[in-house]
Amino acid sequence: MKYSHFTKNNRTELSILLKKGYSYRDIGDALKKCPSSISREVKLNSVNGVYDPDKADHKAYVKRWRSKYQGMKINGNQELENYVRNGLLHYWTPEEITGRLEHELGKSVIGFKTIYKWLYSPHGQLLCDYLPSKRYYRHRRRGKKNKDRTLIPNKVSIELRPEIINSRQRFGDFEADALGVPKDSSENLVGVVDRKSRYFKARKISRIKYAISEFKKLSTLLDASSFTFDNGVENIRHQELGIPTYFCHAYSPWEKGTIENTFKRMRRFIPKKSRLENYSEEEITNICDIMNNTPRKCLGYRTPNEVLQEHRANIYNPAMSECCTSG
Repeated sequence: MKYSHFTKNNRTELSILLKKGYSYRDIGDALKKCPSSISREVKLNSVNGVYDPDKADHKAYVKRWRSKYQGMKINGNQELENYVRNGLLHYWTPEEITGRLEHELGKSVIGFKTIYKWLYSPHGQLLCDYLPSKRYYRHRRRGKKNKDRTLIPNKVSIELRPEIINSRQRFGDFEADALGVPKDSSENLVGVVDRKSRYFKARKISRIKYAISEFKKLSTLLDASSFTFDNGVENIRHQELGIPTYFCHAYSPWEKGTIENTFKRMRRFIPKKSRLENYSEEEITNICDIMNNTPRKCLGYRTPNEVLQEHRANIYNPAMSECCTSG
């Protein structure tokens, strides 16, 4: 049944039928609305337990007016508007902006839905280009079974991955992948992301077959403890890394969702079908820096850089070093 708002006439008829003792289901049939809609209307817009059509109509009007006003809170506070604009220009999502603001002030100021309302109003329309995605629904995941035709020697299934990696308890466990590019592109890009801190590094490569060589360099640079891959042929030389490697099931990209989500975020800077020849190494590094300095909800609205620096400070704490050497 197609949804439509209650009109004043609907509310008048509803009031009459309620007084006559009709059930919500019978009223719904008469008004061509779901019984749940009738129940919700009576519950939300009754006054002191009595459903009066005039009062109900006014109460609904006030609620809708207040709802639309929420997005205008930002217009009335120049300091808040500047903070929101600055966050969006740094490619932060509305949820990241509100979370970071609460993290800094120690209290909730606005909700992320308020920012969306402001963005979709004439006041914030121009900043909608900085939102990560125009999609408002999740695609159903449809895995394909028993079609793993990639011959990767001595690969270990993700099912055998230790719990310490699955639960993101330590630093150094990375997910790795290659960014999709047009088939005729002469360059590609590979990236790795730490499962715990979400710290991200990406490098350009001339051919996809050199992916493992680049992963090896990044492994040494980032002190990696393990890698999780998909079944792409570029990972056939995984044993050269010299550290544990684990492989997702065929056609199951969500099993390495951290790198998939990270690449999705990267698409704001490198749209699909873009040729990597148009992006320098410096630009790739700058993109990684932006992403590593973006507050993340999963990190308590700290940035990946902050989490990683805190970890390194704990490792190289002079007091801990002295304690360890004195024994």
